[in-house]
Amino acid sequence: MHGGSQSHLMRCSDGNYYVVKFQNNPQHRRILVNELLGTQLATLLCLPTTLVAIIEVSDELIRLTPSLRIETQWTHIPCEPGLQFGSRYPGDPHHLTVLDLLPDNHVLTARNLSDFLGMLVFDSWTCNTDGRQVIYGRPDIGSPYQAWMIDQGFCFNSGEWNFPDSPRRSLHPRYAVYRQVRGIESFEPWLAKLECEIGVQVLLKIAETIPQEWYEFDSESLRRLLEQLDSRRCKVRELLFLSRRFSPHVFPNWAEKNETKGENNHALPNYSDVVALSHNDHHHVRSRPA
Repeated sequence: MHGGSQSHLMRCSDGNYYVVKFQNNPQHRRILVNELLGTQLATLLCLPTTLVAIIEVSDELIRLTPSLRIETQWTHIPCEPGLQFGSRYPGDPHHLTVLDLLPDNHVLTARNLSDFLGMLVFDSWTCNTDGRQVIYGRPDIGSPYQAWMIDQGFCFNSGEWNFPDSPRRSLHPRYAVYRQVRGIESFEPWLAKLECEIGVQVLLKIAETIPQEWYEFDSESLRRLLEQLDSRRCKVRELLFLSRRFSPHVFPNWAEKNETKGENNHALPNYSDVVALSHNDHHHVRSRPA
């Protein structure tokens, strides 16, 4: 599959297909932590994500599947066996076509268009340093598309686990989705959940499900990451105001009235455990709940 992490589409023991990222992917081992933690946090914000799983891939499957490898500029190496991250494909890939690009008129009629505002809240909180990745699908021709947010690998600045905030970075490249913003209150459903419902205990509970080898048993670095995430929950309003201030053309309908004061004042698990049964269609892999 395309992408810097060189993920693989695999059929797993639960009968579903998963996009699997391996521990020795070219980007960083921590990408798997970011994917699992980020997707769980997005789910807590009631954002549309795909089901995720911890996928166990055996050494035998890798040995029997030549395509399960990581390409470098000069050579290739086998994918690493063990526990990997999997994001469920939202249907049977033989029957459901998933798109990552749509014309604006189709995006603006998506059945969950308002969720793009929640995605901006999430990406601002987690400092997603990659462009927001979204896929679209629909059950029938002529029906509205459903959008799912995918690829949380560059949340927390990829493997750096820091937060180099930038007022334009978290914006979705299809600016048309922000025409629905009328003010900071347009983000309130997600801001309220973030500020009032997601505390450090929630973060710690999710962290307990992450395989330790994904962060190389560096529990201190993971603890610091969770502490920063907790402290940033009340910073997101300020980041949204900064996005509007630096890119007013992106929010053409964001009214300024009655917001000066607010602007100045703000400077469980959706996954299962699955074993990979096969690469694409031909091999068996086992999955288990996290």
